[in-house]
Amino acid sequence: MSARYFEDFSPGYGGAAARAALRSDAPRLDLTGSWAFRFSPTVQVEPDGFELPDFDDTGWDRLVVPSHWQLHGYGRPAYLNISYPIPVDPPFVPDDNPTGDYRRVFEVPASWPDAPSVLRFEGVDSCARVWLNGIELGVSRGSRLPVEFDAAAALRPGRNVLAVRVHQYSSGTYLEDQDTWRLSGIFREVTLTACPSGGIRDVFVRAAYDAGTGAGRVSLDVDAGAPVRVSIPELGVVDVPAEEELTFGAVRPWSAEDPFLYEAVLATASERVSLRIGFRTVEITEAGVLTVNGRRVVLRGVNRHEFDPDRGRAVTRETMRRDVEMMKRHNINAVRTSHYPPHPWFLDLCDEFGLWVVLECDLETHGFETAGAGRWEGNPSDDPRWRTAYLDRIERTVERDKNHPSVIMWSLGNEAGDGGNLAAMAAWVRERDPSRPIHYEGDRFGRYTDVYAEMYRTQANVKRIGQGRLRPGECFYPATDGEGDPADEPRNRMPFLLSEFAHAMGNGPGGLAEYLRLCEEYPRVQGGFVWEWIDQGLRTTDAEGREFFGYGGDFGEELHDGNFVCDGLVLPDRTPSPGLLEYQKVIEPVRISPGSSSGTIAVENRYDFRDLSHLQWTWSLSEDGTPVDAGTLTVPPLAAGERVEVPVPVAPGRGGELRLTVQAELAEPEPWASKGHPVAWGQMPLAPSEVPVRTRLTGDRATAATTDGDITLGPGRFDRHTGTLIGLGEQSLRGPWLTLWRAPTDNDLGGAQRDAAYWRERGLDRLHHRTVSLDLGEDALTVVVRSAAAASSSGYLTTYRWDADQYRVRLQVRAEPVGHWPERGDRFGEAMVDHDLPPEQYAELVRRDKAPSVARIGLHWILPESWSRVGWLGAGPGEAYPDSRCASRIGRFESTVDDLQTPYVRPQDNGNRADVRWAELGEPAGGGIRVDGDPLFHLAARRWGDRQLAAARHQTDLTPEPVIHLYTDHAVQGIGTAAVGPGVLPQHRLEVGPAEFTLTLQPLPGRE
Repeated sequence: MSARYFEDFSPGYGGAAARAALRSDAPRLDLTGSWAFRFSPTVQVEPDGFELPDFDDTGWDRLVVPSHWQLHGYGRPAYLNISYPIPVDPPFVPDDNPTGDYRRVFEVPASWPDAPSVLRFEGVDSCARVWLNGIELGVSRGSRLPVEFDAAAALRPGRNVLAVRVHQYSSGTYLEDQDTWRLSGIFREVTLTACPSGGIRDVFVRAAYDAGTGAGRVSLDVDAGAPVRVSIPELGVVDVPAEEELTFGAVRPWSAEDPFLYEAVLATASERVSLRIGFRTVEITEAGVLTVNGRRVVLRGVNRHEFDPDRGRAVTRETMRRDVEMMKRHNINAVRTSHYPPHPWFLDLCDEFGLWVVLECDLETHGFETAGAGRWEGNPSDDPRWRTAYLDRIERTVERDKNHPSVIMWSLGNEAGDGGNLAAMAAWVRERDPSRPIHYEGDRFGRYTDVYAEMYRTQANVKRIGQGRLRPGECFYPATDGEGDPADEPRNRMPFLLSEFAHAMGNGPGGLAEYLRLCEEYPRVQGGFVWEWIDQGLRTTDAEGREFFGYGGDFGEELHDGNFVCDGLVLPDRTPSPGLLEYQKVIEPVRISPGSSSGTIAVENRYDFRDLSHLQWTWSLSEDGTPVDAGTLTVPPLAAGERVEVPVPVAPGRGGELRLTVQAELAEPEPWASKGHPVAWGQMPLAPSEVPVRTRLTGDRATAATTDGDITLGPGRFDRHTGTLIGLGEQSLRGPWLTLWRAPTDNDLGGAQRDAAYWRERGLDRLHHRTVSLDLGEDALTVVVRSAAAASSSGYLTTYRWDADQYRVRLQVRAEPVGHWPERGDRFGEAMVDHDLPPEQYAELVRRDKAPSVARIGLHWILPESWSRVGWLGAGPGEAYPDSRCASRIGRFESTVDDLQTPYVRPQDNGNRADVRWAELGEPAGGGIRVDGDPLFHLAARRWGDRQLAAARHQTDLTPEPVIHLYTDHAVQGIGTAAVGPGVLPQHRLEVGPAEFTLTLQPLPGRE
């Protein structure tokens, strides 16, 4: 057998030197479309003649390029986070290596110039061997990186045949262990471009901005076969030599907030290249602050994988544009291209719409962390045999995307450990492009990078970093204590970024507001990137033809990491999740809040550059959630960083609960949103500030009686054995039962806090209820119930005291823990708590962080299935939890039971509405019940119980029951981000302890 060319340490052979993606008027053929395709589930090394022009491929299938063959029935997609899908035996791969052969016949027109031609592949996963008309051009590795082959010697006039053999696995697989679907094939465009004699091969644009003077400077490093002239019409530059440095006394700089681009043309006698130039300068100050154009920036960003639920990484231009528009509309200003360079179109959009970009190399070797006997044993990052491949990958990254003003930082890769090859990459980048800082989270001590980066550090640890309190040698991962003076630690003088934080898996993330506050308090804490943008669920169908989004394990994979791939701020179909709405609110570029004195509103401009002249201001006043007045507000066009207080536009003068909502909207359309798009809002109470108690009985007390075997009290009917409510007026319902559990969220299941495991160990998901006593007084019914699980003594003793008037029943609840509740372990422990707190407060939070917890303390009711209409006065319109409720405002809202649900890819607790004053549930035509709080409660309603919700793997597993489950909770626990990262902050934990609360229930009449 011939040498297996896909198994060596090199990046391949035959490829031309990397260069920028250029917009040229040179002749070009687009070779995307339908290709002949043959699939083999095992390795194919030497061709069988398929590369020859006269090979008969009429019996082959047809496969569209770009695409992944697994999504068209060849092989199967597999999702892995860390583990390799092959034995760890570098650089070798197994014989069961799926192989795809591609053939494309194309015509070279007679007008094609007699000049060198370049065949360019934008992305092939993972190894491609290329022939043109039977002549081998070379082999490429580096799946998400472009490769070019010199086609001149093989190209013919008229009919040509391009043949490509693609292997799913190669030595390159060891450098591409990214947390995403393993998908193969030619998944980006293929083009053939003529290179005219005297044309332009490459351009490096350096456009700097002097923030002190407003001046701009452009230098052009051009690789061309003839003299090059440049024109920038808007700057008065017309046909001047490109080798001259151009200076301008005043230019409009580029930023993510004002992405102004100057159109430029470079020309020789035979070729014209179009460029878009953005003037900006990226620097790090002596104080360790990252600046752009002289101003500190905060990266309110997301990590973005390329993904589409039907196309995988073969993402269309329209989808990319939709992503960028959605990011801008949700106040996101930065993207980390995890964990590889994206399609170049995406960066064009970032330039045009305005997003800061940390551009990451196509490199990750995470599987070596756990594959060997020791941590990172055999990792290529410190193996000299891999150095050429490492340098090739960073060179192809930088050279392709060097002209994008949106790219403000180069990232060497992700989770590839540490080693000399990474240091060599950094040295190459620093030599080639010293204008951009270098990022790599794995450089734990900042030895060869320019910014200090971490993942998933607790808010308390981020505060320590911001304060410059790291000790020399201190490391968070693996946890290592340092020693010495923090003044001697270089990381304390570097900008700090959270490469990943707030893991957006399922319901969550919680704790966003606490993270972003640290960016305001500490100048070196300059934001970061939520993991991640989109749930990577692949659209598929079950045996009954029902559509759902698949994740790891749904395609018969040998190894998989389950739904860990579904951890985005948007659902797979790009529906915004509640997590995205929360992030949008937390990172608003304008803060609207109560002023420092009564009767004023504070407005703060939190943009890094932009003033507020592009916004218009509206206000609305609500009384008990009902709008009663509205108008416009005058706010001066504050410069970035400025703050003003303006008068409240209305005098209270009314009763009830008054709330003023002020909204900042686009005054004119932007490329990413229409006029009137809300950029920020704030809501504040007006007098009276107290939430009114709504649970008082106003009529004469009703007398309790026994009728037809049941107990009656006012409009309520109760089971005489258990004391549960079985009817209210003419309405039938059942309950309540104490509930302490919820269908675990992905964060509840996370290893950082193990809440779900603790709750299951205590049996909170399977409580049995025993009526201890039932006392029927003259005007009250008192029921005592003990609730605990089989084989467990951990329980609650709950006293339900009912009284009523002729219209309503009132329920007063006291619940207190009984039995043994052991302390709950926590992987983070004291790291969750701010060490700078007063000693008593610190000790209390540490205690709470370890104390036994429950998911909720509340009541479960069973309602008729026809009661599908829901209305409430409280926080809304979307779901909210104690640590993820910034996006909710107080008002009156209407919904259906079905629309209360958030369809997370893996079903879990969702749909909680917070701070509810009252809620009504009933039939659309009328009838039902009203529940009032004393003064507030949490509300959730769904067509299935928590145990069914917890057992489901997909939304299609949820079968509606012939009832509606209503939950009225006194308290619920926060969400946290423990799927990866910190658990629920102590102040948002729900500790096992007594609870007292009151509800009033009233039957609703049917509508006439």
